[in-house]
Amino acid sequence: MAGARDTEKAVDGLDVGAVTAQVNQDLGHDLLAEAKDATEQEHQMSVIQAIKLYPKAVGWSFVLSLAIVMDGYDLILMGNFFAFPTFVQKYGKLQPNGSYQIPAAWQAGLANGARAGEILGLFATGVLSERFGYRKTMLAALFALTGFIFVLFFSKNIIMLEVGEVLCGINWGVFQALTTTYAAEVCPVALRGYLTTYVNLCWVFGQFIASGILRGMLSRADEWSYRIPFALQWMWPVPIAVGVFLAPESPWWLVRKGRNEEAGNSLRRLTRKNDPNFNVERTVAMMVHTNEIEKHMSESTSYWDCFRKTNLRRTEISCLVWAIQVLCGTGLMTYSTYFYKQAGLPTTQSFNMTLAQYGIGIVGTLGSWFLMTRFGRRTLYLAGLVIMDVLLLAIGIASVAAPASTRASWAIGSLLLVFIFVYDTTLGPVTYSLVSEIPSTRLRSKTIVCARNLYLLCSIINGVITPYMLNPTAWNWGAKTGFFWAGSCSLCLLWAYFRLPEPKGRTYGEIDDLFERRISARKFKETKTNLFGSEIDEYDEAKATVETLETTRKSN
Repeated sequence: MAGARDTEKAVDGLDVGAVTAQVNQDLGHDLLAEAKDATEQEHQMSVIQAIKLYPKAVGWSFVLSLAIVMDGYDLILMGNFFAFPTFVQKYGKLQPNGSYQIPAAWQAGLANGARAGEILGLFATGVLSERFGYRKTMLAALFALTGFIFVLFFSKNIIMLEVGEVLCGINWGVFQALTTTYAAEVCPVALRGYLTTYVNLCWVFGQFIASGILRGMLSRADEWSYRIPFALQWMWPVPIAVGVFLAPESPWWLVRKGRNEEAGNSLRRLTRKNDPNFNVERTVAMMVHTNEIEKHMSESTSYWDCFRKTNLRRTEISCLVWAIQVLCGTGLMTYSTYFYKQAGLPTTQSFNMTLAQYGIGIVGTLGSWFLMTRFGRRTLYLAGLVIMDVLLLAIGIASVAAPASTRASWAIGSLLLVFIFVYDTTLGPVTYSLVSEIPSTRLRSKTIVCARNLYLLCSIINGVITPYMLNPTAWNWGAKTGFFWAGSCSLCLLWAYFRLPEPKGRTYGEIDDLFERRISARKFKETKTNLFGSEIDEYDEAKATVETLETTRKSN
C-alpha cells in the first residue's frame, strides 16, 4: 500500500500521503483510533442494521425531501398546461384553424421561468446554508413560497404567470440543494443510496400528483380547472415547515463549524437511543478526521474552490451527471402530454398516458434501490444510457416508418413509457446518489449548487428548443425528435464510460483519498485505501498488547 501511495504523490503540489500523516499526527492516536473504528463499523453495517440504528435519520430525511414534491408538481403542471384546453384558451392565441395555441416563445418562457428562479435560489443557498445551517435556510424558503403561490393563483395574464414562476423557482432551488445534501449527511454509508435517491422518488411523486389532478380537471370548462391545481400547492409548505423546525441540524455541518459537541447531540437525535453497538464519539471523530484532511487539501470553502485542484474533477463529474438527466432526452417527459397530442393521440388519452408514465416512474425508482445495491451506481447509470439510446432511436424510426398512423402513435407512446421506466429505474434516481457522494464534504452544498445550475441551464436550452421541435406552428418535428436526442444520449454514454467512478460502499474519507490520488474512474471500485496509515495499526496492536497484559496481571 505504501508503494502505491509513493507512486501517486504530489497532487497539485501536495504530497497526499504526507498530508494524511500530518493530520493523523495532529489529531492524536486516541481520536484517530476512534475514527478508524467508526469507519470500520460503517463498512460492516448492513442495510437492516443501519435502519435499526438510524430510524430517526430516515424519518427526518423523508420529511425534508417532501419539499421536492412541490418542484416536480409545478414542473409537470406547467408543461402539461400547454395541452390543457381551458388554460390554453385563457393564455393562448386563436389560430386560423379555430384552435388555441400558446406561442412557442411563451411556452419556452413559462417552462424556463421557474428554472431561472431556481438558479438564483441555488446560488443563494450555497452561501446562506453554510452560514446559517440547512434548517434555517429551508424554513425561510418555505415561508417565502407560501406567499409567492398567490402570484400564480391570481395571475391575470401570461406575464404575471411568468413572474410567479420565477419567484416560486427561487425557493425550489433551495429545496433542490438542501434536501439532497441533508439526506447525504444524516445517514451511514449503507443508507446513503436509498435516502438520496428517495429525493428522485419525491420528484416523480410530485409529477404523478400533478398529472392525476390535471386529468381530473379535464371535465371542467371554467377557470377553476387550472386555478385549483395552483391552489393545491398551499397544502405542502406548512406541514413540511413543522418537520424542518423539529429536525436536527446536519452533524457534518456542525463539525465544519467546529461545534463537535452539538454534532454529537445531533447524532443522538438521529439514532436509536442507548444502542450498545453505536458510539457517538467515534462517529464524530470520523467526521472530524475527514474534515481536517479536506481542510489541509483546500482550506477555504468558496465557489472558486470547487474548480481548483482535484475538486475540479469532482465538480465536473457532479455537474455532468446531473446535466445528462436533460441531455439524454428526458425533455420529452416534461412535455409528455403535449408530445402525445402532437404524435396523434386524443387529449384524454394523452393525459391518461402521462398519468401512467409517472406511476411507472414511481415503480421504477423503488426498483432502483434493489438494483443499485446489487450493481452499484456506475453500472446502473451506464446500462440506463444504453437502453434509453436504443429506445429514442426506435421512437424516431416509428415516426418515419408510419407517419400519421394510429398504430404508430400508440407505439410511440408505449416506447416513451418504457423509456421513462428505464430512466426512473437507472439514471434518474442514481444521479441524486452520485451528486451527493462525489463532492468533498466541505464543498458538498456548493458543488451541488454548481451541478444543479448546469442542469438548469441545460433545461432552459431544452425548454427553448423542445417547444419548437414539437409545436406544429414551429419546426413540427413531432416524434422525429427522438433522432436528435438519441445522438445526444450517445455522447453522454461516451463521457460516462470514461469519467464516471463508482462510490458505492465508500466512506467520504475514502472517496477523498481516491480523488486526491487521481485514481481512474474505471479503477475506483477495486482500489484499496488506507486513511489512517500503518502507525495507527501499530498503535492498535500495542494498545491491545497492553490491555492483554493488564488483564493477565489482574487475573494472577
